[in-house]
Amino acid sequence: MITQDTLFRIGNFNFRFNHLLVIGILIIAFSVSFLIRSQGAEYGYELNEFDPFFNFRATQYLLENGLSEYFNWHDSMSWHPNGRDVSATSQTMLHITAALTYQIFGGNSSLYDFTILFPVVFGSLTTIVIFALVRVIGGTTAGLFAALFYSVSVPIVLRGTLGWFKSEPLGLFYGLLGLYLFLSGIKSENKKITISKLVTGGVMLGFGLSSWGGIQFFVIPIGIFILVLPFVRKDHSFLIWSIPLFVVSFLLTIVLFERPGIEFVFGLGGFSLIIPTGFLVANTIIQKFSNPENQTRNSLFFLFTVIIAGSVLIFVNADSEFLPLPSYRYLNAINPFLTTTDPLVDSVSEHATTTLAQSFFFHSVLMIFAGIGIWLILSRKTENLKNDMMGFALVIGLLGVYVSSAFVRLEVFASVSIIILSSIGLSLLTKKIFQRKSGFNQIGNPTKISFVIVITALLFSPLVISTNGNWIDSVKIPATILNGGTIYPIVTNDWKDSLEWIKKNTPEDSVIAAWWDYGYWITTLSERTTLADNATIDSKKISEIATVFLNPPDEAWNKLQEMDADYVLVFVAGQKIDVLSDQSLYTLEGGGDESKKQWFMRIAEEPLEKYLYSDGISGTEYFWNDTLLGQMFPFTVIGYVDLQNPNIQSEVYIPGFTPIYVKDIKYQSDGNGPLRLVYSSPGYENEKTGPMIGVFVYEINRDYL
Repeated sequence: MITQDTLFRIGNFNFRFNHLLVIGILIIAFSVSFLIRSQGAEYGYELNEFDPFFNFRATQYLLENGLSEYFNWHDSMSWHPNGRDVSATSQTMLHITAALTYQIFGGNSSLYDFTILFPVVFGSLTTIVIFALVRVIGGTTAGLFAALFYSVSVPIVLRGTLGWFKSEPLGLFYGLLGLYLFLSGIKSENKKITISKLVTGGVMLGFGLSSWGGIQFFVIPIGIFILVLPFVRKDHSFLIWSIPLFVVSFLLTIVLFERPGIEFVFGLGGFSLIIPTGFLVANTIIQKFSNPENQTRNSLFFLFTVIIAGSVLIFVNADSEFLPLPSYRYLNAINPFLTTTDPLVDSVSEHATTTLAQSFFFHSVLMIFAGIGIWLILSRKTENLKNDMMGFALVIGLLGVYVSSAFVRLEVFASVSIIILSSIGLSLLTKKIFQRKSGFNQIGNPTKISFVIVITALLFSPLVISTNGNWIDSVKIPATILNGGTIYPIVTNDWKDSLEWIKKNTPEDSVIAAWWDYGYWITTLSERTTLADNATIDSKKISEIATVFLNPPDEAWNKLQEMDADYVLVFVAGQKIDVLSDQSLYTLEGGGDESKKQWFMRIAEEPLEKYLYSDGISGTEYFWNDTLLGQMFPFTVIGYVDLQNPNIQSEVYIPGFTPIYVKDIKYQSDGNGPLRLVYSSPGYENEKTGPMIGVFVYEINRDYL
């Protein structure tokens, strides 16, 4: 066959045509991933979302001050007046990796530009890592399918686009690399290679967990896989030292970092690996002293005992918590049926529960091939594929789908799982079709051609269909700082101009009060101290800010001074209506603080009916007239309209009607109120019909009585 023809030789290695084919497909996967992730450059070359700005600032601090100072850094510009211990509350390995790669590959680029491109490069490199991982599990063909599927997976690409200098892209890179080295290590027949792969795999998985806490997910399937290994492999003398070597390497790496650190090792996460490893070692010893006829029975009885004991341990720990528990969102991932009582957790959009429509859009036709993969594995129609690898594919595949049901952010794990299963399923299906004998007058050729056409059409359809709602276009969005995270796909400089104004026009020791969403932007770009930021490490402080915003202006003024604030920032998003009127009319609820006010109320534990009408959105007269937040919004309600029939209007609220606003600045720059408006962004002054976003900075009037 042409794929086996030798093109050239390097030492004892024969470079064949099939090697060239593999390299070519991997280059395609990397390139496609890189191009899709980079679409945001059309709107502007900026860091995206909120956390990347802190990660940029932390990486800059590390480069300027060194590793020792970084680990001793107590950031006094955040969470005023207490500050923040950065290395204990951050994705440390993300900052270290970025700083190291910048020193090697940064060249003449600025650190800011480098960190914008960082997630695109590592996200695209992960297509090669998942090829290697799936190749170990299901063969080269499956690995190539996995690389291509990974390059276009919406949940994965969405959390690794241009400027997404956050934890997921690097965490997945390290985590999947660790999994590959682990599986490859226990498959290797060379003892030296096995040791190096297992040790390196444990270190890489540890790096992944220090880069992104979500990598804790990989601990669960590994733990279950270790429990299963004695029943699917006979080389117990190999397993008794190789598995502990990997687990010890992983846990020792975790101890090197403050986060997750020693608490993870001696918490549920660490015990999820320690207990299965202990079972494997003890089971091997028990089998040596058991009769061959009773070995399986004894192993199953021992496994059942371990499972019962582990369940009791988890049940008892739920009350006593003698083992450190992960945060709520990780517990929610393990048990999607948990319901939170913390509105701060609920207020984060990425913690919303995944809907069936979202799941179908995210995974589409891959669900079909994943189902085929599960069926072929369970029916044992997997020639030349080892039982342990098929077992791991099933474990991680089913667990990934289960865990992702908790909330949208974890759909990345469903994607990884479905990619593994669908790649195996499609490769096995392809192999069975192409193994059929074919000739010029036989039905084999038409069958194969039809198979290729149908599969290609199925795989390409979600990439291009439907218009503006396909996999490629859905990840083509502007950076958050360019539209404020609103519902409008627009590009403005309102936030950048506002942050620059704060930097140039306020004293360097100023303290800014704002909703926690904007904390990282203010600290990084304005270089000013904030009361709270996106780390959400002090939920009490966030609750206090929410309470201040909902307090009557006089009470809020007193409280802001107690909190040592000098300025207050609010953000409003809406739309100017195109109507024949002498006044400029607006609708709000575009994604600014006006859309988050109900979360302010829940977090402050205030009754919603006091501030909102029955629709749960429209503010009451009390909200607009008697709260600091209502007074800071430079708009006033003049009536309500039925948008389905704009001729039907009302001066008072009617359920189903939409409030209409006019501009109205309550705290003028030269006024005597508790606040004075010192800056409003250009978008507020723009009188064009369409989306409007405005950033408003108020100075606290120290002379107010």
